[in-house]
Amino acid sequence: MKCKKCGGKAAINMRQHKLALCKEHYLDWIPAQTQRFIEKYKMFSPEDKILVAVSGGKDSLALWDILIQLGYQADGLYIGLGIDGGFGYSDKSLRFCQRYADRHGLNLIVVDVGKTYGSTIPQLNDKTPRGKEKPCAVCGVSKRNIMNRAARDGNYDVLVTGHNLDDEAAVLFGNTLNWLDRYLLRQGPVLEAERPGLVRKAKPLFRFYERETAAYALLRGIEYIYDECPHAVGAKSIYYKEILNQLETKRPGAKLIFYLNFLKAKDRGLFAEPVIESEALNTCTSCGQPTTSPAKCAFCRLVELPTPD
Repeated sequence: MKCKKCGGKAAINMRQHKLALCKEHYLDWIPAQTQRFIEKYKMFSPEDKILVAVSGGKDSLALWDILIQLGYQADGLYIGLGIDGGFGYSDKSLRFCQRYADRHGLNLIVVDVGKTYGSTIPQLNDKTPRGKEKPCAVCGVSKRNIMNRAARDGNYDVLVTGHNLDDEAAVLFGNTLNWLDRYLLRQGPVLEAERPGLVRKAKPLFRFYERETAAYALLRGIEYIYDECPHAVGAKSIYYKEILNQLETKRPGAKLIFYLNFLKAKDRGLFAEPVIESEALNTCTSCGQPTTSPAKCAFCRLVELPTPD
């Protein structure tokens, strides 16, 4: 397979784009495409202060690298969840993030959940039946609260995450399968800060396949953790990804078509907001973040639950 740009040996072949590229041209193509998506979806500007949520995985570190390559002001945020899994998962993830930051002279903000809030994610899971049944749900509530707080307190204009097309298509598949209209309304590459206290969020890699971000990280020499989170075993999102991968194998580009046509349908008003009063937001009496609860937000209530004997 030859590079479409120079005729040299291709490093990657993207069947959905009918495009093969060598290492040099691929490492040019990914940032250029990312910049195009940033501009097309009006994610942020060169003057904005950006906070990148990094996990130590390929997608988030690749995103941080791409934004720095493009000249953006981007700091990293790592949330230490306190997950061990028998091999020190969280500690190992932090080492990859810190190593990347140190190597490139970047600022990495580290929030240790156990030290800051008194309980690690596994300990928070044990506090509630929901956590024992769905550990990812407790983790999601915690990370959303901490990410928004860090971005707000640091006066960042936008919080960005490394969600790729595989992630977004799997979420869309699950939301559509269960017809979760509330989540379908909110899904997209940009989530505006519609209420005071909330920070704008964006997903610059949402149109890249997972294999494309992995190839970028590999060709750029970015070291990252290969292990999946131990709590992700049996997650529905992984099952949905497997189903979509089967479809993609027989129909290259299916995931991209599925997701982009969903966005077009939203633009046409297919998922128009229902004509009802918007849910009022209050200010959490503990952390000061917006919440639908009358007093404390879900995360603060979770943290304050007693530790089981």
